[in-house]
Amino acid sequence: MIGWGRFKGYNIAALRKDLISGLIVGVIAIPLGMAFAIASGVKPEYGIYTTIVAGILISLFGGSKFQIGGPTGAFIPILFAIAMQYGYENLLLAGMMAGVILVIMGLLRLGVLIKFIPKPVTIGFTAGIAVIIFTGQIANFLGLKGIKRHESFVDNMKEIGLHISTINLYSVLTAVICLAVLVLGMRLAPRVPGALVGLLCATIIAALFFSGKVTTIGSAYGDIPNTLPSFHFPVISWERIRLLIRPAFVIAMLGAIESLLSAVVADGMSGSRHDSNRELIGQGVANIAAPLFGGIPATGAIARTATNIKSGAVSPLSGVIHGVVVFLILLLFAPYASSIPLAAMAPILMVVAWNMSERKEFLHLLKLKTGDSLVLFITFLLTVFADLTLAVEVGLVLAVVLFVKRMGEVHMVSKVLPDPSSVKVEAHMVTDSHDCPQIGIYSVEGPLFFGAAYRFDDTMPGLGPDQPKVILLRMGKVPFIDTTGEANLAGLVKKLQEDGGQLMISGIQSQPLELLKKTGLYDRIGETQFYARTGEAINDALKMINYNKCLGCRHAAFRECAAFSGLEEVAGRSAFKGRTPAVARKLTGEI
Repeated sequence: MIGWGRFKGYNIAALRKDLISGLIVGVIAIPLGMAFAIASGVKPEYGIYTTIVAGILISLFGGSKFQIGGPTGAFIPILFAIAMQYGYENLLLAGMMAGVILVIMGLLRLGVLIKFIPKPVTIGFTAGIAVIIFTGQIANFLGLKGIKRHESFVDNMKEIGLHISTINLYSVLTAVICLAVLVLGMRLAPRVPGALVGLLCATIIAALFFSGKVTTIGSAYGDIPNTLPSFHFPVISWERIRLLIRPAFVIAMLGAIESLLSAVVADGMSGSRHDSNRELIGQGVANIAAPLFGGIPATGAIARTATNIKSGAVSPLSGVIHGVVVFLILLLFAPYASSIPLAAMAPILMVVAWNMSERKEFLHLLKLKTGDSLVLFITFLLTVFADLTLAVEVGLVLAVVLFVKRMGEVHMVSKVLPDPSSVKVEAHMVTDSHDCPQIGIYSVEGPLFFGAAYRFDDTMPGLGPDQPKVILLRMGKVPFIDTTGEANLAGLVKKLQEDGGQLMISGIQSQPLELLKKTGLYDRIGETQFYARTGEAINDALKMINYNKCLGCRHAAFRECAAFSGLEEVAGRSAFKGRTPAVARKLTGEI
């Protein structure tokens, strides 16, 4: 399960690289872990516990060679909502349930399905999450007093407005110092962990020059313990499972999306290939184990994974080392972390929100003014003003509706006739004065499914003496047919057979053919009525027509029509009645 093949050829030089990358990512992960935990409505140490336990297990059991796991910004809105509504204990249980769901998804090999989530949906809720994270840090940045956090974005904005008069200039100065160091570090020394340096600078300055003037982690949440919490298995009951199944499912889906997106980014940066199903299992195992030590839900972290690769990581061992580094720092320096001002944490999360916002992609899709723009905008608005669960559900439904509409528009049915100049059947050959009254040839293009059924029905001829009795469908460009499409086809067969007509099909592909055989429609049409080529079908169709109706016809739809219709002058003679054109021509001495 761990996959020792990923360590093939491992040596001391590789270990040295993993040690360096693991140390760098571990140092970066500490302030992020605490910040994400605080923003999620739980104590900062829970973010550290998550980084240690989930980080190590995701690296060991996951399907990506360089994946770094832990608490991420994407989880903040959903975890905060669960913590507010159900409490911390139920948040842990929801995380464990999500882990079980992820393991099941991996065992059922559903990893590939996550890739089918439309881009407008993922960008929409990611941008919405970024807005929630960014605005959620405004109060800490300004040092506002008496702020109560709510689930609703609007209520939180009102809360800031009501308490704006309590702004703390010391907090603002602390936040600005951290932000300045962070931004300058990203530009001038990108390899240096700017978040940690900014946090240290702001904390030291606040402690030296305005101690007691700003809210710290210790004053808000108490001292951070320097040990892992004792093993604790949450109380499980059917009532709690039923209560938490929906939020657990959302955590699992979001975790799957984020981890696989991160794995794809890692593949692009490293040239490796991840195993999506194994990655889901690894994420599941980590999320089952982390809550047993007080950890919150975790997933693959794109920024930390990218840093891991850029720092020279060679194997999953760098992720394990990152977790061990965080644990050692917890043991040695936890008491000092209590002095970190909350105002110094705010800019870190704001920068995270800015980086994860997908602002360029968001604006690009919005400017297109297509159906995808609508899906994007609605998903974004619902994420911000409602909740992430509803946003993803509505976004997916809208995306599916738009997909069905587009596929329906792609489906085309056109009446065609042979073009003597190209030896092909073409739609432009069919006109009011050039069409066969007895044979209807139709080219069907695109999937014949429920979203395109109306187009098929609208184009096919109805019943009546003036309608063609022989219908030839060219289905070489129909890759797929569903039961609705099959039902439409069955309705056409029934109408034709009741009216004494016949359906012929040419060039049918394997999937539609197999479905017609399963439903029995293949036998109702008749094996002999299926043709590999349209030309063969036309030759047989010409043998089925009523030649008496050809007499006097001026349409000349086929090259044989000239001979058929030229018998008008002898049509009245009894010797020719009921004869085929070939016999009639012989009797009149034409051949």
